[in-house]
Amino acid sequence: MSQADIAVVILNWNGKTFLEKFLPFVIKNSKDHARIIVADNGSTDGSVEHLEGYLPDIDILRFDTNLGYTGGYNRALKMIDARYYVLLNSDIKVTDNWLMPVFELMRKNENIVACQPKIMQYNNPDVFDYAGAAGGFIDFLGYPFCRGRIFETLERDYGQYDKTDNEVFWASGACMFIKADYFHEAGGFDENFFAHMEEIDLCWRLKLSGKIIAYCPDSVVYHVGGGTLPKTNPQKTYLNFRNSLWVMAKNLPAKKFYKLLPVRLALDELAALKFLINGNYKNSIAVLRAHIGFIRKLRLMRKHTHKAKGVKVTKKYRRSIVWDYFVRKKDSYNKLPKDRFSN
Repeated sequence: MSQADIAVVILNWNGKTFLEKFLPFVIKNSKDHARIIVADNGSTDGSVEHLEGYLPDIDILRFDTNLGYTGGYNRALKMIDARYYVLLNSDIKVTDNWLMPVFELMRKNENIVACQPKIMQYNNPDVFDYAGAAGGFIDFLGYPFCRGRIFETLERDYGQYDKTDNEVFWASGACMFIKADYFHEAGGFDENFFAHMEEIDLCWRLKLSGKIIAYCPDSVVYHVGGGTLPKTNPQKTYLNFRNSLWVMAKNLPAKKFYKLLPVRLALDELAALKFLINGNYKNSIAVLRAHIGFIRKLRLMRKHTHKAKGVKVTKKYRRSIVWDYFVRKKDSYNKLPKDRFSN
């Protein structure tokens, strides 16, 4: 593939420190294969000035305000002509051979329209990263988890997911490879989400059209995490709980959605109670706020429902990951019953 085929697009918002630290690795390990573009979401920390002064060969797209992950990428990708997009967080360190193994996997199977590499922690490189790990899944109540990460339990990587089925349910937005035509055909990211869970919504829509989402263990990147919002930030809790409910509302048939909704809301309330018992009042309130935010736009989300048109959605976990993790103590993907993943 030539540089004209691939665009590595980094969405930046006040991430000058990360650009200084990690962009040189992106340039070194990508420039022969891809265009590198930074889309700036109205930064005020001197990010753009740094790029103009020290990395003048990098293409820059400047937005006046912070459009969020969803709006920033939607706007940027409409302006970029390429066959493949690589959506890359600014706080990720890429490795020498991070690009081509993913594209080779996608070329082998034309139905693979989105893919992610193995995502490890930057500060603890033997441990899978929270945001994507070895590929994402979702249970029947809409709770996401990963190979290598279930809730707060993160596994060490000893190659347990290197020789496995490449297909997953969702690919991480921290480092997502996606075919441009399918991104636009699916309508891009839902800008109601602003940030968090939007990649799961997009991947679900793609799967409803019969496409495959994949994981490539031969490509490895290292993620700092929490660059914009720390994991314990109440605003992140709010977005994750609200947006997760919206993902269900948009992608499940009405009968199934309304049947599962009371159970899902009750489990969320238990999570709020757990935050409260642990003294984390702000996160407890964030869950309740998320439910209010979810209800306010529920009718709008149901209008945007995507129907499968006879397509069987694969790699969905047909059990409760909450029950399996907290009650049955199944704290890793390899402990889960594989016959409960839809094929």
